[in-house]
This record gives sequence, C-alpha cells and structure tokens, in this order.
Amino acid sequence: MDRQTRCIVGWEVVWERQPQVMQQVVDQGRRAKQYFSDQWELYQLLVYYPGRHTVSEGKRDTYAVEADNAELRHYLARLARRSRCFSRCIKALRNAVKLFVFAFNRRQLFKQAYPKFPAHVFQFAIPS
Repeated sequence: MDRQTRCIVGWEVVWERQPQVMQQVVDQGRRAKQYFSDQWELYQLLVYYPGRHTVSEGKRDTYAVEADNAELRHYLARLARRSRCFSRCIKALRNAVKLFVFAFNRRQLFKQAYPKFPAHVFQFAIPS
C-alpha cells in the first residue's frame, strides 16, 4: 500500500503463502524508501529494494493495511468466511480481487481530490 495515496500497489491471490510468491509481490510493487510489516517471520526472509524494512512493534505503521484488508473482506463476502463463501475457483477469486483493487484505488484517488464528498467502493467499479 502506498502511504500517501492509500492505494493498493501489490497483491496476489494464492492457495498458500510462500516466500517466492511474497517476493514476487514485493518485486512487482513500487520502490519505496521505507517498508513496514508486522512480525510475521516470512517478511524477514524477503529481499527488499534499496530502502529500510522496519518491523512495527504495534499497529502504528500497519493499521492502514489492516483497515484495507477489513474493507476487502467487507466488500467481498467470499473472503469473510471460508466454510460458506470462500471461492473454490481461484480464477474467479483473482478476478473479484482485481475488480476490488481497481475500484478501491479509484475511490482513494477521488477521496484525495474531493475529501468532503462521500464515496463507496462499489461506485467506482465500472469505468466512466
């Protein structure tokens, strides 16, 4: 996530979290001076761009990412509960997340330009 725009800059839909996949997400993302993560062990194995990686002690540096993850689960019911809504087709899940990221990023940029106007993700799902 870009801290200034709060846009999602890297994501991937996979069955299992593996170091190779996480490294690809980092490699495909924008270069940054600073990277923040929680204390999950895998982040220590990744090779970051020229910049500092900081493990955040609390939620101070990662709260925005956690909030966006919650919003993703809110708008995509298939991610809310594995037993009832989780998509068995990874292609369908990938397409749903891709549409969400597209609409979410458009909304974030709109909110920066027009901070006093209400904006919901679903309003930005169809290109105008």
